[in-house]
Amino acid sequence: MRQRTRREVLALVLLLAVVLAVILVRMWKSAVDRGGAGPAEPFRIADNFYYVGADAVSAFLITGPEGHVVLDGGYPSTGPMIIASIAQLGFDIKDVKVLLNSVPHRDHAGGIAALQQASGAAVWASEASAYTISTGGDDPDIAMPFRTLFQIGLLSYPAARVDHRFKDGETIRVGPIALTAHVTGGSTRGCTSWSFPVRDGDRVLNVVSACSFGMGPAMRYEGQEADIERSLRVLRSLPADIWVTSQSRAWDRYRKFVASRAAKNPVDAFIDPEGYRGYLDNAEAEFRQGVVH
Repeated sequence: MRQRTRREVLALVLLLAVVLAVILVRMWKSAVDRGGAGPAEPFRIADNFYYVGADAVSAFLITGPEGHVVLDGGYPSTGPMIIASIAQLGFDIKDVKVLLNSVPHRDHAGGIAALQQASGAAVWASEASAYTISTGGDDPDIAMPFRTLFQIGLLSYPAARVDHRFKDGETIRVGPIALTAHVTGGSTRGCTSWSFPVRDGDRVLNVVSACSFGMGPAMRYEGQEADIERSLRVLRSLPADIWVTSQSRAWDRYRKFVASRAAKNPVDAFIDPEGYRGYLDNAEAEFRQGVVH
């Protein structure tokens, strides 16, 4: 009788621990979503290239006469903000023809499904990222037990339909818009950087949207270090007049936005090749030191 009672108590304690863990994870997820998905004023960066993201997570609009492109979707709650920002700039979400992604995590791909539903646009993704986006966050490279949190829905996001899978170096075109995909693995296997030109009067400026390099404790896969070495080489080889990332604070979104308001030529505030080199130098230094985010 006493042994059965002990088993019952242990079972109850275990059940309570599981319930508490679920509650804490849900509270953490909600807090993270709110912290990164505060509203931000949309603005033009240069020519047909606009910021339409949230306070801490980036999203970009590239416009063209035959349809527009949106890069990244933020959190699940960010999708409606992106749609509102696009409208505030004078464009229609239904004219968006292509949705692209950098990192297939909840904070950068969580809003893609909402954007796809509102626009009817086609989602393009790298082969590795396509699976994660189409399953709402599942990734075979996430270590257990962390992966279970995605599989049971605690850290998942609304799955989007992936219409096309691109290869490294492929160019995605919508009329005159042409963005080249650079699969720069490291933070995830299929993490994708993008390069494309914009005009500012008579000059052509090179834009690079660089994928992040942060190595998390739950994301490990064979060849990850080699991927990071290669990704650093690829990104260093890309000419960058204007550079951005999926985390808006990393490229000084707000500071550059404020500076553009006071500049004679607003575009000049976003030209920052030194900052791009510094971003890569810092990423490489953290990688060499084994920093885990």
